[in-house]
Order: sequence, then structure tokens, then C-alpha cells
Amino acid sequence: MRLIAWVIRVLVFVLLLVLALANTQTATLNFLAGYSWQAPLILIGLAFFVVGLLAGLLSALPGVFRLRMENGRLKRDLRVARETPTPSVEPPLPPLI
Repeated sequence: MRLIAWVIRVLVFVLLLVLALANTQTATLNFLAGYSWQAPLILIGLAFFVVGLLAGLLSALPGVFRLRMENGRLKRDLRVARETPTPSVEPPLPPLI
């Protein structure tokens, strides 16, 4: 199964590499206020990919920190629960008649 996963990864990498090498034409990206950026098309695509990746990671940070804090709290609670002795509970006696 791992071999199949690596073959698929290599195929996707080669496909993306061929796509990148086929799109080396210069493209112009126009911004507001008359600014423009001329770069190869694949470089512009890579820049937008990196910006999207950073935005996704930045949006996931609050959830990651919240889960880490909850995990630490639960580990503390578990440690305290293991350290405190529990009283032995005896079953109730049957009623005397």
C-alpha cells in the first residue's frame, strides 16, 4: 500500500513539474492604483498557492491552540484522578426482616 501511495505522489509531482515547465510565458498581474507585476505564469501561480497555504494555516491556529490547551487540562485532570485514592464502595446490606 505504501508503494502505491509513493507511486501516486511521484506521478503527481512529475505532472505538476511538466505543467510548470509548459507555462513559462510572461503574464501581467494588474493591481489597484495602476500597479502591475510581470512574472512567469507558474511563478504567479506558486505565489498564490503560498499565500493560500499561509492563510489556511493562520486560520487553523486558534483551533490548534484551543485543542492543545484542552489536551493539557485533560492530562492534568487524569493525573489528579489517578493520584487521589478512591474510597472503596461496599455494596449495601440486604434489609433485615
